[in-house]
Amino acid sequence: MTFLRLSLSLLLSAGIALPALAWTEPQRGTALRSDLMDALRPHAEKVFGAPVVFVVQDLRVEGDVAFGMLQPVRPDGSEIGINDLRSPYADGEEAEFWGGPDMQALYQKSGNTWVAVHHAYGATDAWWADPYFCPVWHPVIPETCAN
Repeated sequence: MTFLRLSLSLLLSAGIALPALAWTEPQRGTALRSDLMDALRPHAEKVFGAPVVFVVQDLRVEGDVAFGMLQPVRPDGSEIGINDLRSPYADGEEAEFWGGPDMQALYQKSGNTWVAVHHAYGATDAWWADPYFCPVWHPVIPETCAN
């Protein structure tokens, strides 16, 4: 997230035009924010075990699409580590290559329900920057989509 903010700051200070940022961040305590967390929670609990809550690093919504960068933690705030990985996710995972528990998700609303359509944990690259995702999610990842 720091890299993303730094990159955006550098682009803006260099006078490079970016698409208008139309997305909004759902405020803490809102039903929308809760719905987005609930859509990703089963995926996180499958990998790390229950219970899991999220620290929001970045959360963007525009219309029926959303993007989130989230850090799963335990409800008491304790961090999730490599030893929390459940099998089969832990199989073959080595500490020196552990990318951490951070999760990213591309969401889409289906009826009244938000769905984490694409998600990853421990990513060491910006997988969501693949042009494949731009036709649908460009409103919430405009810095990675050339429109």
